[in-house]
Amino acid sequence: MTKEEPGILVLPGAGSFGGELKPLLDELRPAARIARYPGRFGRDFGKDTTFAEIVDACADQASDLPAERVILVGHSFGAYVAHATAAELERRGTPLHALVVVGADAPQLLAVPQALGSDRSAVAAYLQRIDPNLLPDPSDEWRDVVLDTAVRDLRLLRHYSAAPRPYPRCPVFAARGATDPLTSTDGTGEWSGATAGPFAQRTFPGGHCDLLTTSVFADWLRAVATGE
Repeated sequence: MTKEEPGILVLPGAGSFGGELKPLLDELRPAARIARYPGRFGRDFGKDTTFAEIVDACADQASDLPAERVILVGHSFGAYVAHATAAELERRGTPLHALVVVGADAPQLLAVPQALGSDRSAVAAYLQRIDPNLLPDPSDEWRDVVLDTAVRDLRLLRHYSAAPRPYPRCPVFAARGATDPLTSTDGTGEWSGATAGPFAQRTFPGGHCDLLTTSVFADWLRAVATGE
């Protein structure tokens, strides 16, 4: 990646360790990399964190990209982290080229049931409804790790939805899969009220996650990144 090329930081969803994003990252290399949330990796794996700490970590990683044009791409839970990170970057004096939010209705519509921040079985049913491939097989010990991580993320998202927050001024591009059970065209359209900048939205074939693996989505994201 050179400074003339766009830098893309991809923020994953609740409980995700990035597996569903690998095809997209491979398609966009070397411009794209995945954000590393605190508590997900290394010595602090499994450690409780705050939404603000995740935002600060993502803002640091975005600032470290060796590019003059930085794009945040947030999927599901990551869309709300990306939105808050965009505002934090502007507060630091480093505005984004663009914010791309995928698989998430606008933050003013967000309401996370209390059970999803505490009940592993409720989260398992929730993830299965969204996409059966999000959870490992019940016999896989990694399933409990994903569930515990998702519970923590959704608990943080409940706090985010209840707190006042600044809105960024960068362009926002909202995308959803046509069969995504978590979003609607109207709901993603409401992102226009979550920025003081330009807004556009698009619906792609697929559901909550599999739209990320399509070439048409990757091509659209390249166009957003290059300003074409």
